[in-house]
Parts: sequence; structure tokens; C-alpha cells
Amino acid sequence: MGDKFDKSSAQALERSAMTRALSAASKGKTPRTARGEKTLRKILDAALAEFGQHGFHDSSIVGITTRAKVALGTFYTYFDSKDAVFAALVSDMSDKVRDHVYPVFDEADGALDAERRALAAYLRFVVDNKQVYRIIDEAEFVDPAGFRRHYETSANRIAARLQAATERGELQDDGALAKELR
Repeated sequence: MGDKFDKSSAQALERSAMTRALSAASKGKTPRTARGEKTLRKILDAALAEFGQHGFHDSSIVGITTRAKVALGTFYTYFDSKDAVFAALVSDMSDKVRDHVYPVFDEADGALDAERRALAAYLRFVVDNKQVYRIIDEAEFVDPAGFRRHYETSANRIAARLQAATERGELQDDGALAKELR
């Protein structure tokens, strides 16, 4: 399985993480400097703590900027609203889940072992990051498109891995999964 997830895949994942951090800002507010990228990350991390502790409705931009130790105006340099930072955070958290699970595929011995390891890594992530799932679950009502994108993207990645394993002959398709996914 390790040959499928080579160095170029790891490099692509790193580029994706950098691009994700840059694209988290509201449209037209992407940081132009390394310092700006660092500030954006501080705001996202502070938003994670604020929303994770208080939920969307009881959180405030002032609470986020206080945690991030940035001025209120700095927040608006990167985000248009509390809704915008929440949507960016949902996308960021979804990517963090993926990035946490991805490395286990290098250690896997076949498709079933890969999925077992991926599920175990995912469950460890959930236990260790309860606030992330509070935010993703709350997104169902605050950012329905982000919520849907999170779960559809996850399901599509799993389905693609299972399909590839079936095509390699590692798994046998009994038709039941295909019916569920269509």
C-alpha cells in the first residue's frame, strides 16, 4: 500500500495545506506575506477555541480577537464576518481530519488494513479534538454547504479507496456498497 502513497503524494498534501491556509480568508482578503499567513492562522486557531468552547451563537468576534491577541480591525482584514470565519474554520477542520488520517496509509498492509488504520486514526482524532466535531456538527445549521462538503468529501475519498482496492483485486464488490453509494 505504501507505494500508492509516495513522496509526491506527501508533497501534494503539504502544498494543499499551504494553499488551504491561504484560501481560508474571505474572498479578496488572502494574506500577502508570511506574517499575514501567521496572523490568519492565529485567528483560525482562536476561532477554533472560541467556537469550540461557546458554540457559534454564543461566540463573538471580540472573543476571537482577544484569544488571537489581534486588533478587531485585523480580524476584518481577513474575514468579512463571524459567519465567514466559521465557514473557513469548518473547511480548515475538515482538512485537518484528512491530514491526520492520511499518513496511516503508508503503514498499511493492504486495503482492509488501511481502512482499519484510517478508522482508528479518525477516532483518535475525534477523541483528542472534541471541539472540532462540535464545530463541524454545528455547521449543519450555520454553514450547511460546508457541513455537506465535509461529509461528502470524506465519503468520496473512502469510496475511491475501496473502488481502487476492488480494481486491484484486494476486495470483492458484493454490490451492496455500490447500491448504498449511488
